[in-house]
Amino acid sequence: MTPDPSIRHSRTLALALYQIRVLLSGYLGSQSNADISVRQAAHLAYALHNEALAVVEGGSFDAEAVARRLAAVDAMLGSEFTQLFNQVLTPSEASDS
Repeated sequence: MTPDPSIRHSRTLALALYQIRVLLSGYLGSQSNADISVRQAAHLAYALHNEALAVVEGGSFDAEAVARRLAAVDAMLGSEFTQLFNQVLTPSEASDS
């Protein structure tokens, strides 16, 4: 039985995110002298890599735990991932009418 295309799409993107985390692992931590955008990307991928693996394996994850980790990345590196994710993932009031 062939998996639903949306499941395959999700798993493909999750695996890509996991691989990005592996590739950027050298840019984690306070000792990295890389450009801030590279460090933010490394920390974003690191914050989500366990969830990516859960999706690849057909599982689920705790979205609130993800939100806490994104907030920590924002505080550490001055990013705005929490705000961006909230804008995209929170249904707007306009769509309720």
